[in-house]
Amino acid sequence: MNYKQALTHPIFKIISQSAKELQLDAYVIGGFVRDFILQRGSAKDIDIVAIGSGIELAKQVAKNLPNNPKVQVFKTYGTAMLRFEDIEIEFVGARKESYHKDSRNPIVENGTLEDDQNRRDFTINALALDLSEEKFGDLLDPFNGIQDLKNAIIRTPLNPDITYSDDPLRMMRAIRFATQLHFEIEEASLKAISKNNHRIEIITKERIVVELNKILESNKPSIGFLLLEKTGLLDYILPELTALKGIDEVEGQRHKDNFYHTLEVVDNISKKTDNLWLRWAALLHDIGKAPTKKFHKKIGWTFHGHEFKGSKMVYQLFKRLKMPLNDKMKFVQKLVLMSSRPIAIADDIATDSAVRRLVFDAGDHIEDLMTLCEADITTKNPVRFKKYHNNFKNVRKKIVEVEERDHIRNFQPPVSGEIIMETFNLKPCREIGIIKETIKEAILEGVIPNDYDAAYQLMLKEGKRLGLEKSK
Repeated sequence: MNYKQALTHPIFKIISQSAKELQLDAYVIGGFVRDFILQRGSAKDIDIVAIGSGIELAKQVAKNLPNNPKVQVFKTYGTAMLRFEDIEIEFVGARKESYHKDSRNPIVENGTLEDDQNRRDFTINALALDLSEEKFGDLLDPFNGIQDLKNAIIRTPLNPDITYSDDPLRMMRAIRFATQLHFEIEEASLKAISKNNHRIEIITKERIVVELNKILESNKPSIGFLLLEKTGLLDYILPELTALKGIDEVEGQRHKDNFYHTLEVVDNISKKTDNLWLRWAALLHDIGKAPTKKFHKKIGWTFHGHEFKGSKMVYQLFKRLKMPLNDKMKFVQKLVLMSSRPIAIADDIATDSAVRRLVFDAGDHIEDLMTLCEADITTKNPVRFKKYHNNFKNVRKKIVEVEERDHIRNFQPPVSGEIIMETFNLKPCREIGIIKETIKEAILEGVIPNDYDAAYQLMLKEGKRLGLEKSK
C-alpha cells in the first residue's frame, strides 16, 4: 500500500514544513492512519505527535495557514488543537507515561516516538506516518499493527494486564473498537479485561457513558454488550441489565432470557434508527422485569407493572451515570413506560378509542414508540413473526386514520377553562377540572367529535349535572 496517498490533503505538507522550520520530527499517528488502511472514509480528526513541543508545532502550523486559525492550548496535558477547514488537528509532544494505582491520569515525561507508541492503547492505534521531507509517508509499525488490522484483532502493544490496570478506560475502548470494527479481542487481552474489571470504578461516569454511547451507536451494539457481560464489566456499569440474565424454571414453566432478548431488540432497532435515545429506550425497555418477576401456580411467570417500575429505574440509572436528566431522560422514561401499550392493542382488534388513547398519551413520540415495539418482536416462529408485524401494520394504519379524523396528537381541549369559567361565572375550582376531564374522555372514547360545538354542548350538560347555572 502506498501510504503517501493518506497524506494528499495540503495540511500535511504545511505540518511537514512547520516541523522543519522548528527543526523537529513530526508524525501522523493513531485513528487517522488506522482508518485510512481500513478504508473507513476520510477522517475529520488528525493526531500529530512531535518529538519536542506539540504546542509550539501547533502555533507554527497556525502561522503558516491562511487566516491564522486560533490554537487552543491545554497546558496541563501538553497538547494543542486547531481547526482547518472541516478538520480538527491535535498536536502533542512525544511522551512516556507512568501511573498511580488510584488514577488513570499518568505522570508524563518527554519521550521518543518509540516511547509514545509504547503508551498507545492498541497496536492498530500505534501506527504512524512520517511527515519529514526525506521520509514523507513512511509507515512506522513497531508492534505489527498492520497484521492485526488484516486479522481483525484488538491487541495491546505491551502487557495487557498493565495496559488495562494503568488506564481502565482502555477496557471500554477495546470493547468499543471490537464493536465498531467487528474485530476480535485477543484472548490474553480479554482475560486481562476480566481480571481488571473492578478497576473501571476509578473511571468517571462521564467517560464510561461516552464509550457506552459509541457502542450503542454502532451497527450491531449486541457485540459490545455481550463482551461487557462476558468480562464482568457490565456488573459495574449497568447491573440493571445483568439482573435480566438467566432463565428460571418452576414446575416445568420457564420464561425467556430477558437479557439476550434485550440485545436482540437493540440490534433490531439499530437497523431502523440512528436515534441514540431511542436505542437507549430499547436497551432499558425491560429493566423493570427483574424486580417484578413472580411465579404463580395457575398462570406461570409474570412481570406485572414492569413498565412502570422500569420507567422509575431509568431516572435512577441516568442519575447514577451522570447522564442528562432533561428531555432525553424523559423521552427514554416515556417509551419504557409505554413499551407494552401498542402490543396490547395489536393483540386485540385495535378499536378507535384504544388508538386515540395511545396517540394522546404518546404525543409526538408515537412513531418512535411503534418502532420500539416492532423491534421488540424477536420470536423465531415465522408464522408468529409475520402475524405480529401484520398486526402492527394495522395499528399504524389506524393511527393515521384516527389522527386525520380526530387530531388527537398534542391534544388541546376544544373548550378552555376560561370559557367554562365565563359560561358558569366561576372562579378557579374543581368543577372546571371535572368538566374538562369529561370532555377529554368523551372525545377519546368517540362519544363526541373533537370540535368546539360538540364539546360546548357537553360542557353545558355536565355543568347542569354538577348543579352549575349558566350565567346570563
